[in-house]
Amino acid sequence: MLLPRFIAHRGYAAVAPENTLSAIKAAAEAGISWIELEVQLLADGTPIVWHDAHMARCSNSRAFLQEITLEEAQRFDVGGWFSADFNGERIATLKEVLGLVNTLDLGLILELKVSTARNPIRLTEQVIPLLHDSLPKERLIVASMNQDALYRARHLAPELNLGIRYDDKVPRVWRWDVERIGAACLIANWENLYPAIVEETQQMALDLICYTVNDPKAFKPWWKLGVNSVITDDPTLFKSFEPNFARRLKSEHALG
Repeated sequence: MLLPRFIAHRGYAAVAPENTLSAIKAAAEAGISWIELEVQLLADGTPIVWHDAHMARCSNSRAFLQEITLEEAQRFDVGGWFSADFNGERIATLKEVLGLVNTLDLGLILELKVSTARNPIRLTEQVIPLLHDSLPKERLIVASMNQDALYRARHLAPELNLGIRYDDKVPRVWRWDVERIGAACLIANWENLYPAIVEETQQMALDLICYTVNDPKAFKPWWKLGVNSVITDDPTLFKSFEPNFARRLKSEHALG
């Protein structure tokens, strides 16, 4: 699949509260063509876009997702912690997010975020049906660090582009994981990456996406080795390292 060079982390985490509708809109306004988000379930089974198992870091609540319903979750402010400009922002459901992403013509990496003691199969079975006809296949990657979630996703939707994500070092069995899941891309922590892995992904015609890259100068050698894309809090960090940065964003958005 055709991926852009830059993918905005959690919507556009550098300029708006992460994983919110405002962050998604900010990415589109900046001309970014693809974003990355995480999805989890609330106690009532509603898929919402959120990273942590609790709300303490990014809201005025300390509630755990597995203990609250959507009605309860949407009482809390998830924007004021970032800036007063976002006071009143509410947690976003996956359904709302998919509608907005489609309206804005963005590409999406959606991570099935399986927090400790949460059920990966239940999450996958609640999320995958919502993806049917929500976005074109070429503008959607479903990713996870949980192999059970990915395997279930493949069974439920054979046509999906899946991405295997590793939190720390890429294990020696990564090629077997890719083949078993039928993954379209490998998503790896660039600080724990080895050149040999980049070479092997190229031999396998497998897209390689690195996260979370916020140091363009340090990352520069990896482009030459063959990394396809980066997930970054702020794509504009790369502006001074990319002579045709604005033109690239514009062309990538048109392709997306």
